[in-house]
Amino acid sequence: MLLSGQSKLKLTMYSVCLLLLALAPLLLSDFRMSLLGKFLAYAIIAIGIDLIWGFTGILSLGHGVFFGLGAYCMAMHLKLASTPQGLPDFMSWSGVESLPWFWAPFHSAIAAFLLALLVPMAVAFVLGYFTFRNRIKGAFFSILSQALVIITVTLFVGQQGYTGGTNGLTNFTTFLGFNLQAPSTKLVFFYLTLGVVAAVLLLSSFLVTSRLGNILTAIRDGENRVRFIGYNPVTFKVFIYCVSAGLAGLAGVLFVLQEGIISPAQMGIVPSIEMVLWVAIGGRSTIGGAVLGALLTNAAKTTFSEAYPDWWPIMMGLMFIIVVLFLPKGIIGTLTHYVQLMKTERRTSHARTISGTPQTNRRENSERQRA
Repeated sequence: MLLSGQSKLKLTMYSVCLLLLALAPLLLSDFRMSLLGKFLAYAIIAIGIDLIWGFTGILSLGHGVFFGLGAYCMAMHLKLASTPQGLPDFMSWSGVESLPWFWAPFHSAIAAFLLALLVPMAVAFVLGYFTFRNRIKGAFFSILSQALVIITVTLFVGQQGYTGGTNGLTNFTTFLGFNLQAPSTKLVFFYLTLGVVAAVLLLSSFLVTSRLGNILTAIRDGENRVRFIGYNPVTFKVFIYCVSAGLAGLAGVLFVLQEGIISPAQMGIVPSIEMVLWVAIGGRSTIGGAVLGALLTNAAKTTFSEAYPDWWPIMMGLMFIIVVLFLPKGIIGTLTHYVQLMKTERRTSHARTISGTPQTNRRENSERQRA
């Protein structure tokens, strides 16, 4: 399949950016490289949110739940692998005498990885099917997604003996026999995360430019018209919502492998709203903008908090306000808009030049005849 000029340009830009990110460990310390790897995991969440919000028009304010579920699934395996006696320490402190039955599958790394994808997708399927089938959308769906966050966080905090409570799960030592604290292991996880980002970026770009992407955009712009011409919007909305939840779960897996901790605080309402802001800042309906927004926002957050520990929340708030007021389409969206305007003006100017040439010649001939 031949690529258009715009697609080739995007592919070139993606390749250059990914190459620069691949060279980053040569210039960064182990700590900074770990931070960048965590930001890349966030970028996967942002792509998933862009698929449902930017292209389908579904504003989810509860993606922290899917991220947390994926992270907890992998963290449960890591905790069991780091516990030779078979019972995690926090369970012993809480009076639990035997390993709960739902922890048993997480002895296997493969099962943990699969469940990290399937559990968020199953939750998204149940919520999406019953809400989309009843044509609940807009602000009402956003409120429901936040209610899901509150229920899940309350459940995980309250079940201290099974989930670690507010402390979450931490103190991991090995994964598949490799030391998680070794610099070489951290480097492998960084490049693994970068490779996953590249794959998700390319697959998502292909999806939104396919026939499915056109249907999703049509649902965003006029769901009733899509239903009128014979498509069932519920099927497509549930599908893309499950895909987005699966990507968030995948991001949770990569996050916990690099960060070494997951707690209910990281799946709450505030993190869920921040995830949406990444997409808004980078640019909705751009895919690449979602990645840029996640990297730029989290890098700014880290820089401001280190340089101005007392003022960084205010500076982050100002950054969000500036973007909303002056860059309503996000960074990439605004740049794309101005590039298209320049192309349109260039074409119009060229068309005027071509159309104006015969008129000029006729005017000169008529003046000669009068003379």
